[in-house]
Amino acid sequence: MKLSQIKNLGLAAGVMLVSFSASAAVDTSAVTSAITDAGAAVATVGAAVLVLHVGMKVYKWVSRAL
Repeated sequence: MKLSQIKNLGLAAGVMLVSFSASAAVDTSAVTSAITDAGAAVATVGAAVLVLHVGMKVYKWVSRAL
């Protein structure tokens, strides 16, 4: 085989591999469920921080009134 034929064969094989991997489906269900679960935890922590912050402000407000 000539060198140019080997190059063409290698190029064709590379193009085929790229086209096969481009059409492959990626399963994203595990990532989606992990993000959803993390969202619930973040909302819980955020609500706790907000309640704590408001509680401190109310305590300061009431202590100044007395």
